Amino acid sequence: MLCRLPLLGVLLLLGACASQPEGLPNIREGVAPPPGTPRITQAVDGLVVGHRLMAAGEFELALTAYTRAVRTHGLNVDVMSAIGSANLRLGRLGQAEKFLQRAVEQDPEFVAAWNNLGVVQINAGKYLLARTSFQRAFALDNGNSDEIRGNLILATRLSEENSAEIPEEYNFALVRRGNGRYLLLGQ
Repeated sequence: MLCRLPLLGVLLLLGACASQPEGLPNIREGVAPPPGTPRITQAVDGLVVGHRLMAAGEFELALTAYTRAVRTHGLNVDVMSAIGSANLRLGRLGQAEKFLQRAVEQDPEFVAAWNNLGVVQINAGKYLLARTSFQRAFALDNGNSDEIRGNLILATRLSEENSAEIPEEYNFALVRRGNGRYLLLGQ
């Protein structure tokens, strides 16, 4: 009797495998949606999803969304800047600087990318480069952004003092381009 139980188990498993069609079945069982529920046929833009995730503090997920946005948008300046900003928030300064540098090379008038590049440079201790990046962003923005002005003032002070310490009470402001506005991604 004991010998037959394992054999019966093996036969049942083989029988289950033989009746399974190739691939997983596309069975969607569950409660039907309420009447009037819109049917979603297209995915939400990866840049939009990434910006929302950045605002929620989910930087790793935002980076994944921005990477997916490359398929839709290509590696344009908005995508490169977004990937750079997400890498900055994750503390990956080398990767952030690479993407932001490419963004400003492709679009030398992209204010948010210049500002975010300055944030990367100041976090890397490159105060003179950071001051130059903030000056460029400030000039392109015509001095309209208080966040960029604050970043420029601090970078100038640090570069003049050649100080290695960033005051803890100061949080650099990341900005992005969208509908002609600059929005804080987080402080």
